[in-house]
Amino acid sequence: MTWQILNPNPDQLGESPFWHPDEQMLYWVDIPGQQIKRANVYLGSVESWDMPAEPGCIAPVRSAGRSDGLLLALRDGIYRATQWGGSLERVVGPDYDSATTRFNDGKADPAGRFWVGTIFEPRTAPQGELFSLDLRAGVPALQRHAGGVTVANGLAWSPDARTLYWTDTTRQLIRAWDWDAGSGQMSGERVFAQWPGKPEGWQPGMAGYGGRPDGAAVDVEGNYWVAMFEGARVLQLSPQGQVLRDIAVPAQCPTMPCFGGADLKTLYVTTASRGRSAAELAAWPDSGCVFSMQVEVPGLPVNFVDDARM
Repeated sequence: MTWQILNPNPDQLGESPFWHPDEQMLYWVDIPGQQIKRANVYLGSVESWDMPAEPGCIAPVRSAGRSDGLLLALRDGIYRATQWGGSLERVVGPDYDSATTRFNDGKADPAGRFWVGTIFEPRTAPQGELFSLDLRAGVPALQRHAGGVTVANGLAWSPDARTLYWTDTTRQLIRAWDWDAGSGQMSGERVFAQWPGKPEGWQPGMAGYGGRPDGAAVDVEGNYWVAMFEGARVLQLSPQGQVLRDIAVPAQCPTMPCFGGADLKTLYVTTASRGRSAAELAAWPDSGCVFSMQVEVPGLPVNFVDDARM
């Protein structure tokens, strides 16, 4: 199995990929590039949509049972767009100082709520939090569920929707909770997986460091696939947190995997190029591209945000 390049023009920091089953297209964001992107993988075409601020993550929306645009978590709020390239409706503002904090990794849960974590950009204190937004009824409002992280990542749910995963990338820590789909509440916090920190003076190519956990996806067997930023690899972890596969990626900084294709057996991975050294970019010239490869076990389909307001 070998990697293929999806987009010839690298992103600064690709993130939040998902496969849209109705459109048969791959969506993702370039956070510092302030763009939403989508690709027709069959035609080899890529479209870009400029944003007014950094998009941390996106999720597809359904309204009245039909596909109905996107929900977008930008630096200064969560926005709704009913069509590609259309106007943005601000749904809710953040409960943080957007000068130092922004929305980061997020996605819809199996019940149709939108969940999003935050990143504290100075990275000097664990001020990141995890919120959910329910558009199924009533007035939209952010509900806080957890905190105490610096860089929120790795949000995912198990196939039976009874376990929620959430990552603190800075601490190299993935945690798991028991999750109730009806109420959206988390309980029974525990460590799912953890890695040692980066050794002082470490540089790409040196031994002794395998990267830190970033974005993630889950397959139909309940395995958790996580991109290891600076580790040039994606790990497949069992539901017990054991490493099942260690897949090398042709970029030092993979950021997030997702599953796509009609059978959900194509693994897509976004990567980063921004802020990387000239030596690293010379060694990994395709950094910032989206890569794909075929896998044997399909992934879970993307969850849609349910917007009952429309």
